[in-house]
Amino acid sequence: MASIKETNHSPSISQVIPVAAIPGGEFLIRGRNLTGGAQRPRVQFGDARAAVVISSDSFVVARVPDGAVAGQLVVHAGAASSKPYHCEVGIQIADSLHPVANPAIDAHGNIYTTFSGSRGQKTPVSVFKVDTNFHLKPFLSDVMNATGLAFDRDGLLYISSRYEGTVYQVTPKGVMSVYVEGMGVATGIAFDKNEDLYVGDRSGTIFKISRSRQIYVFATLEPSIAAYHLAFGPDGWLYVTGPTTSSFDCVHRISPEGNAEVFYRGLGRPQGLAFDVDGNLYVASSLGGRRGVVRITPGRQVGQFLSGPNVVGLAITPGGSMVVATNNALYRVDTSLRGLSLLR
Repeated sequence: MASIKETNHSPSISQVIPVAAIPGGEFLIRGRNLTGGAQRPRVQFGDARAAVVISSDSFVVARVPDGAVAGQLVVHAGAASSKPYHCEVGIQIADSLHPVANPAIDAHGNIYTTFSGSRGQKTPVSVFKVDTNFHLKPFLSDVMNATGLAFDRDGLLYISSRYEGTVYQVTPKGVMSVYVEGMGVATGIAFDKNEDLYVGDRSGTIFKISRSRQIYVFATLEPSIAAYHLAFGPDGWLYVTGPTTSSFDCVHRISPEGNAEVFYRGLGRPQGLAFDVDGNLYVASSLGGRRGVVRITPGRQVGQFLSGPNVVGLAITPGGSMVVATNNALYRVDTSLRGLSLLR
């Protein structure tokens, strides 16, 4: 990066929101002297130049360019430049994928994601594995429309097929067997602390499968146009999203007894979701027309946590990074979060 020239009239950055972004996402930069009077500023993430969407002396909206890396954001106004401001920018770790829900992370930090394909499409690889060195490798084939992923306490991976209505169980070496069938349009899956498995059927049913593989209807919600996404909170309730055609969708939560209620309403196309240890809920959705990852606190305060297009799911690694899945790639964002695991 070129040396930064500072003057008394240099741009000054006071705040950048949201906390993080991936390429294509937007940061709102607040401060003073950001345009140097009348000129349009130049914004850079390291050596990568951002597109400026809108600007004034007190705020600038900049779109994160491809090739940007986590590091220093600088606003240049004429010959003057701001001091670097640290931003969290996601780094792509895999592409040429087709996730439709959360990635799954095993106890060693390996990441699993899908190439789901269109309905009825048989893809050469159903599930990919990204190891801790971020090498992408085929892991599993022969699952039609692989959708939801989840690990149990023993390190076995479970995969739902929305085409077959089947949930498969897979060993760490990739040996696959049928775990349960007849789940309708099976989408999101999640385990509770007793290791009972919950499966969302897109037509509106949430199934509960005991460890002895007995199947129960746990709850019924309105149908979703795409998929159900499931996650258990620290309160033991099951949290569910199911995007509809509305731009004002909600996150449901279901008590251990199967009673459903609305936890939060006001998200656009909410999809994958995950909790941190403090009980904050992260949802792949849009808020006020801004797409990315939304954070909802236990007190139901909401704000955008990450900005980015086409986000469908997320997961938190043992090391505290957030893995963000778009409809064709995975990104790693250093967020210093601690993910919640109920299987402990």
